[in-house]
Amino acid sequence: MAVQRVRRVIRKVDPWTVLKVSLIFNAMMALVFVLGTVIFWAIFVNAGIPERINELALLIGLENGINLDGQVYFRIVILLSVIGTIMMTGFFTLGAVIYNLISDLVGGVEIIVLEESGAPQGTRPRVSLPAAPERGPQRRNILPDVKPVTRPERQHDRTEETRESAAVEFPPTGT
Repeated sequence: MAVQRVRRVIRKVDPWTVLKVSLIFNAMMALVFVLGTVIFWAIFVNAGIPERINELALLIGLENGINLDGQVYFRIVILLSVIGTIMMTGFFTLGAVIYNLISDLVGGVEIIVLEESGAPQGTRPRVSLPAAPERGPQRRNILPDVKPVTRPERQHDRTEETRESAAVEFPPTGT
């Protein structure tokens, strides 16, 4: 298929669509961030690193040491995730509005794409075949010693007896 270069210009971006898509995207990224932090903290605690940090703090001279409380950190991570989701969604939506204002002045972003010039396979025209094949001129036999095989036609020979035996009489129905 032939391929041609086509120029496309993106002039408008719908802010409502950007808001919906970015909200879902940022919520998924926040969920990934929270779950990643939970997994990291579980590995961190199982390795005994918080106790070692506390022992190091006592060795250095801190009187009370360092108490690494997981619940406090999880609350901070969830709060940051929610705030980040709201802020990033707002920034993306604001970016769409600003892009629309700028594209009114300069005409938008020009993109050159490659487009196939052939018809898509789903829109091919349908061809209807004739009901009975037409007999064209006989083909010349390339092999001189071989004769084409012909099949004899079926003959439906029904005698009067078979026709009468096949007939079935139904009693009259009366209502």
